[in-house]
Amino acid sequence: MASQGDKRQAEDSDDEVIGPMPSLAAKPSVKKVKVLKFEHLYLANLPSAESYEKSLMHRDVVNNVLITKTDFIITSSCDGHVKFWKKSDELIEFVKHFRAHRDMINMIKLSYVPGHCQWIHASDSAIGLIACSEQDNGNINVYDSKGSNEPIRTITLHSKPVTFIGYNRVFDVVVSGDEAGMLEYWSGAGNDYQFPEILDFEFKTDTDLYHFAMHKTIPISVSFSSDGKLFAIVAKDRTISVFRFLNGKLKVVFDERTGSQLPNMEINRRIAVERDIEKANGLSHVNAVFDDSGHMLIYATMLGIKVMNLQTNACVRTLGKAENVRFLNIALYQSKPKQSGVSIELEASTNSNSQKISFDPMIVSTGWKKNRFYMFSSREPDDTKGDEADRDIFNEKPSREEQLAAVKDTSNIMLGDFSVMHTTMGDIHIQLFPKIAPKAVENFCTHSKNGYYNSHIFHRVIKAFMIQTGDPLGTGTGGTSIWGQEFEDEFDSSVRHDRPYTVSMANAGPGTNGSQFFITVVPTPWLDNKHTIFGRVVKGMEVVQNISNVKCDPKTDRPYDDIKIISITIK
Repeated sequence: MASQGDKRQAEDSDDEVIGPMPSLAAKPSVKKVKVLKFEHLYLANLPSAESYEKSLMHRDVVNNVLITKTDFIITSSCDGHVKFWKKSDELIEFVKHFRAHRDMINMIKLSYVPGHCQWIHASDSAIGLIACSEQDNGNINVYDSKGSNEPIRTITLHSKPVTFIGYNRVFDVVVSGDEAGMLEYWSGAGNDYQFPEILDFEFKTDTDLYHFAMHKTIPISVSFSSDGKLFAIVAKDRTISVFRFLNGKLKVVFDERTGSQLPNMEINRRIAVERDIEKANGLSHVNAVFDDSGHMLIYATMLGIKVMNLQTNACVRTLGKAENVRFLNIALYQSKPKQSGVSIELEASTNSNSQKISFDPMIVSTGWKKNRFYMFSSREPDDTKGDEADRDIFNEKPSREEQLAAVKDTSNIMLGDFSVMHTTMGDIHIQLFPKIAPKAVENFCTHSKNGYYNSHIFHRVIKAFMIQTGDPLGTGTGGTSIWGQEFEDEFDSSVRHDRPYTVSMANAGPGTNGSQFFITVVPTPWLDNKHTIFGRVVKGMEVVQNISNVKCDPKTDRPYDDIKIISITIK
């Protein structure tokens, strides 16, 4: 018990007691500034490149990434495929590929629809225990992973469906949360799944564990620091709350609901992506991870992947801010000191040249609607402005449909140099760029000649930014290319978003072009190398401006009165 007491004492040692301010007549005191000693060493053991170095593929959207203590990287996609990779000098190398329901050592047949699962046993345990929640109620069933279909124990602490299950290996304690915003602690098999005795509280009223219920939000994921003394929870309202484990008290809450660090027009674009994520419950994959020291917390936001200093509560680094990817689920690899038991602090105190210690840290992240996972290191990619094929590796074989598309006869390509878009507010004349963006122009011309765009509305209109159309659903979530699948970007340095009335493909990230396109009404240079430019308006600019000035729903950016494309003439 002495060691447990030491853990509590060490945990609370960083609390700063602030007393009353002196009177005006007294000499004002200088407020103590919190400083993290050896901060530069902790940051040196984290990725520093602003752009991802490489990305690799699955056949379908990648949902989760995990890095083990044995340096394996595990990635899984929504089609049930799981891949194992190994850390190497050149980022990672492929090891093994498994498929759900085919490559396994045991299958537990359930009488209910499962919700969330989590291993809840120590590394030296003889039995592999797995906790599985029921989707329709608050029950959590504990199973022997190699045993029968009957649960060893059923935990009934929750009144609502469970949203996450997390296991603190240091203290052999499980933390779980539910849709009512309630958090529960319960022991592992070592203490017969009872309320843990190690904790510094007996009643939850003495803690901040009602925080999510009081703020009417839902906790969706949890992670623990390596020493088990802190845990971080991501909530549905885009806040990240850090708790002290033993006393259940809040340490800090980071609010990521705004994007004030970006230009207003770029914020609008990213907020539109956030709306799509929220509608599809994509936030359920967002997590936060601690570094090995427990002094840094890392999580993905609409502004990129942030590194937060938990001593100063300041953002000390942002990765991927300029990337056209909404990062979601992340995992962290950090190179360990070669000598067992040697910490960064000890390295710093014994090595006068410690700033030259060689690290090769890596953050791996999934992306919204991406069949790729992205790797950040301390090395910038060779080229992030031109063709991204070099860093976006095509490690999957093309499907049969992709092979047929690649070899199809191109003799009947329908290209044009000029188009007239007839709308309910007037005609818009567009000069096309078939030599600069042949695929985008072919897609636009073929759709136009086939009448695909007829009756499409301008579903997204943002004043002093752009007008967008080309979605048959009218919601911003539909539309497809003439090939039935997304096609690649076409960037050329000779055309830029440096002037208004530029016509570009709308997308959800690199290589996701379909049928939607937009016309800008101001210069938008931040869209360069993110959206394919395939034309410019040469006549009818006043029509574009009039459309951009109509009254719109502030929540959806859709005009209150529909503005439609009547037809498009290709010349």
